[in-house]
Amino acid sequence: MTQSIEHNQLAPLMWGEKRYHTWNSHLRQVHGQKIFKVALDGGFTCPNRDGEITTGGCTFCSARGSGDFAGNRRDDLVKQFQDVKKKMHDKWPDAKYIGYFQAFSNTYAPVGELREMYEIVLEQEGVVGLSIATRPDCLPDDVVEYLAELNQRTYLWVELGLQTMHEKTADIINRAHDFQCFLDGVEKLRKHGIRTCVHIIHGLPGETREMMLQTVEACAKMDVQGIKIHLLHLLRNTPMMKQYEQGLIQFMSMEDYVQLVVDSLEILPPDISIHRITGDGPPDQLIGPMWSMKKWEVLNEIDAELARRDTWQGKYAKPRLAKS
Repeated sequence: MTQSIEHNQLAPLMWGEKRYHTWNSHLRQVHGQKIFKVALDGGFTCPNRDGEITTGGCTFCSARGSGDFAGNRRDDLVKQFQDVKKKMHDKWPDAKYIGYFQAFSNTYAPVGELREMYEIVLEQEGVVGLSIATRPDCLPDDVVEYLAELNQRTYLWVELGLQTMHEKTADIINRAHDFQCFLDGVEKLRKHGIRTCVHIIHGLPGETREMMLQTVEACAKMDVQGIKIHLLHLLRNTPMMKQYEQGLIQFMSMEDYVQLVVDSLEILPPDISIHRITGDGPPDQLIGPMWSMKKWEVLNEIDAELARRDTWQGKYAKPRLAKS
């Protein structure tokens, strides 16, 4: 059955003190307490690196497969989990956890290997679920069937990297799958009711503000439950360094980024939870933009701009059909 989701455009929608549907507020609503992710490196690679599809990887992706803040892949998953959890517990001593398979493509292995890794994390005390980052072309039927099984007995998210809907940009960043592949991946997951989070990047080479918002509009129409909005940041020793040296990379200013994020929030349906709204990298690896290291300043400016405009997530969103 499908139903139309209506949006209140007369008064501000609020999630606590926020004018957008934060990941934190979503987790508190579902679990009734603070939950944080424990980022793990399962030792995976990627078909965009090992030659299965191509080599080189996405040009923005770090040597650690965008898992720069995950555990040490030389350690087993239990040690990684305990080490990362300990660091986070200083801030949230009473929280529970989501095991986050972050680095590289975390469904790119036989089901038996995936089962062994996922289950050992689910066995850790205080774990309420898993979040699994992967590519839409790494979802063979047997893997999806196992994910569907997991979805029946734990709190599960699968995160898929789109970055952009534009094929020209996808070629520039060597994404190595097309937009239709992404849509097919979402459909596979949603057939089983698996919560799906889409990753996009603002500031990719050659993209205009209009192009970036077209990607947001495409996401707003999808049957996805979450979104991560990343800022393009350039890291040392990535293939994108060559594009930077060729003058193809123009860093966004913080002011432009804040305006673009608020524009994006206005057109995203309010039922989509915002898992991330900016991005940063390891300080010793970051080339730019350097203002991205001021994470709280960026977040505060986004809040301030929402208030200045008297706007909120979903203010201009079009009703969409949601599966139930």
